[in-house]
Amino acid sequence: MVEIFSKRDGPRREDVQVKRLIEQNRGVITKLADQLSNGRYSELRKPRPKPQAEGLIIHIGDSHKPEPHPEPRVRVTANGRVVAVDIESGRQLAHFGDIRDRKGTKVFILATSANGFIAPLEDDLVRLLADVDGVAIGSSYSNTELASDIGQRIDILPEM
Repeated sequence: MVEIFSKRDGPRREDVQVKRLIEQNRGVITKLADQLSNGRYSELRKPRPKPQAEGLIIHIGDSHKPEPHPEPRVRVTANGRVVAVDIESGRQLAHFGDIRDRKGTKVFILATSANGFIAPLEDDLVRLLADVDGVAIGSSYSNTELASDIGQRIDILPEM
């Protein structure tokens, strides 16, 4: 056996009866709600005037603080990228190149368009760092020494 319930137009008879009962006893319900909430129920239902602004005030960021100056450090990341980062925020400021594996030896590749980098270094930095391009990294010359050399050439301290 299948029963089909179809929706009628208008509210159900039970809903109409309950709404009428609530409206008839609105005063008693409000009095009980005020008694249980120490008057907070009626106070919350009162319309409150919205505060009006006296003038147009626009705040963009924190204009009272001066913009912090980045304090760069040269870092060799775990995946072989050689970058300059701000030590306060950790944000990358510059990408100098990558340490790549070439025929079994690790070699530093400078970030130039000739080496296939999409965002190459500026010409000034390329001239300063040209002699470290293609340097082999190993037991005689480590990642920290590479970071130190790059930092000395461009006057940035290496990260410790």
